[in-house]
Amino acid sequence: MADRQEKLSVAFAWLSALLVPALLAMVTGFLLRRGLPSLQVALWFGDTPPLAALLHGAPVFDGIWPACLGTLYLVALVALMAVPLGVASGIFLAEYAGGRTKLAFSFCIELLAGIPSILMGLFGFALILFLRRSFAPEANTCLLLSAFCLTLLVLPYLISSTRLAIESLPDALRLTGASLGLSHWQLIRRILLPASAPGIFSGVILAIGRAAEDTAVILMTGVVANAGTPGSLTAKYEALPFHIYYLAAEYQSPAELAQAFATALVLLALTGLLLLAARRLQAGLEIK
Repeated sequence: MADRQEKLSVAFAWLSALLVPALLAMVTGFLLRRGLPSLQVALWFGDTPPLAALLHGAPVFDGIWPACLGTLYLVALVALMAVPLGVASGIFLAEYAGGRTKLAFSFCIELLAGIPSILMGLFGFALILFLRRSFAPEANTCLLLSAFCLTLLVLPYLISSTRLAIESLPDALRLTGASLGLSHWQLIRRILLPASAPGIFSGVILAIGRAAEDTAVILMTGVVANAGTPGSLTAKYEALPFHIYYLAAEYQSPAELAQAFATALVLLALTGLLLLAARRLQAGLEIK
């Protein structure tokens, strides 16, 4: 009886493990079938000559090139704001906070992680209304506001991954630092952080993926159709997730719907490249 239950458990585990790549293959195959015929130069640049757009910054109105740049700018801004703050907060929780302080901060992080993305977008929109009525009547939704709201959305991943990566290190590392006469900060900077870097990068990978694909937050905080390449942090912008949503909701012909599927393929590829780059960095840290 026990042997039979073990075989059933192993079979169920194998089926569960195979289900994820099977579903991924199905979704990818569907997108390839519907979107691959539209993956042409016109999808990227419309009627604008590619060299003029790439080298001279010519405006692109009928292609996804501005949306690709907007997505990259958005992810870069989120990383610049979220990674230092998230890592520093994780270090504080793992090494400095204790007792009720640690419980209170942990509760706040869990609460922040449970906030739906649409509420974070509404928070950004309400923040602009508050600024307009208070002391900045020119305030408007923009690229910087979207990056700020997405930073709040992905911070729990970074804080939790940093905290767990540091707390899971063996006590022998801390004893080694103490035996060398290192101060607490020197122990963290020279021993704990390098040893926990692969785990911290796991949170960075999750944050990059979430920032690149989220639609609800940017929908309320600055993304618009046909905005072009953002000229500044306070400008409107385009992004691939919103472009897909806009085409799928407002398409006027089968060709436009096919462009939405092709754009989804581009977003999938872009997110995959970003995650692959983060994984390569993580693997390099693990080797060291």
